[in-house]
Amino acid sequence: MKRKIDMLNGNTLKSIVLFALPIMFSSLLQYNYALVDNIIVGRYVSTDALAAVGNVGSINSFIIGAALGLTSGFTIPVAHAFGAGDSKKVARYSGSSVVVAFSIGVFIVFVAHLVSNPLLRLIGTPKEIIKLSASYVNILYFGVPFQMLSNNFTAISRAVGESKKPLYFFTISVFVNFLLDLLFVKGFGWGVEGAAAATLISHIIAAGLTGFYIIKLNPDVNVARGDFKPDLKIALEQIRLGIPVSLQFTITSIGTMCLQSAVNNFGANVIAGFTAAGRVENLTNLPMSALGVATQTFVGQNYGAKNYKRITKSVAQIFLLDVGVSILMSITLYLIGMPMVSVFMKEQNPEIMHAAQRYLLATVQCYSLVAVLFVLRNTLQGLGFTYANMIAGAGEFIGRISIAFIFSKIIGFTAVCYAAPAAWLFADIPLIIIYLLQRKKLKEQQKLTEA
Repeated sequence: MKRKIDMLNGNTLKSIVLFALPIMFSSLLQYNYALVDNIIVGRYVSTDALAAVGNVGSINSFIIGAALGLTSGFTIPVAHAFGAGDSKKVARYSGSSVVVAFSIGVFIVFVAHLVSNPLLRLIGTPKEIIKLSASYVNILYFGVPFQMLSNNFTAISRAVGESKKPLYFFTISVFVNFLLDLLFVKGFGWGVEGAAAATLISHIIAAGLTGFYIIKLNPDVNVARGDFKPDLKIALEQIRLGIPVSLQFTITSIGTMCLQSAVNNFGANVIAGFTAAGRVENLTNLPMSALGVATQTFVGQNYGAKNYKRITKSVAQIFLLDVGVSILMSITLYLIGMPMVSVFMKEQNPEIMHAAQRYLLATVQCYSLVAVLFVLRNTLQGLGFTYANMIAGAGEFIGRISIAFIFSKIIGFTAVCYAAPAAWLFADIPLIIIYLLQRKKLKEQQKLTEA
């Protein structure tokens, strides 16, 4: 099999960084779907519209995040099979993941439309923005099957060592999203509905392009028509791996929705400031996230190849690298955070800017906690121990819930600002314990292979 970046031999950190860079830029482009919507809606519609779009973020993560979490588990066997040099299994697992991802995506569309309005009321969405929020998110949900497909195709590509091609496809789709946002929102005056429609069309384009590459052009996958034939045993194996990752997103998102309900008590201006600051913080989060995804591919391929010693040695190096990156990103966020927040609005409302500043300052103080989370969670996921994601999600849930229902009532919005760091800390603790146990097992397996 031809390998774009050799994860099984050579310098680990060089391979990880080279593999992670396209992932980081791809994530940046994917993130721009929401970012562009926020900026254009905030500048060309109203502050209420910006608050409405930001308000659905937690619900969107709950539904769409859970869906995309499934696909992360679907492609773990692809990386294992590729590392083991089994081309037939690579094709079979890839074909099955496509069928399962799209089928589940269609089902989620129906469920999402049933629960979105009740969830908006449940999190205490202010009356002045609830209709705007519902209009925006109910259009977005039609894109779930296409998001799952593009995410799945991208994960297949990365599982076989190719992280560059998805970057090209997302560049095209994000550029389309930007043009359509301007046309629909600024040109046609369609408001939040126009922003949602632009994003939906872009997701369809991304799914089409990534799918064409994997099915027709990627020489390491070689999916044939027969590989798309449903296989219950393979589908259940992939779903088994995907469900814990999905539950991690679900549990985390429930905590985020609870936190959003606490934020909603402070009014539309604070919601807008919280939204804008969160979008900026997510940008500086991307390098650490990309290193985590690259780590998953590295660990998955080497686990399939039974290179256990290479895994344990390299994860320690990756961990130190990611912590160093988190410190650099903390400094970056401190310097550019507020200028970036100002991009989201025509006129800088003092209450909005103050809320954003408090959120950003709390984040930069604790950013290394999220680096630990990304490295260990993705390492365990690459090994196939996806249950660790669910446990980490429960930790994040406890952190956010305690903030939303206890500390926000005692110290107000300051508590909300430290909700994410608290969530990271509560997720890190079990992940450290689980990884240390699995590292011990890997060392034992290495001894057996050397005997």
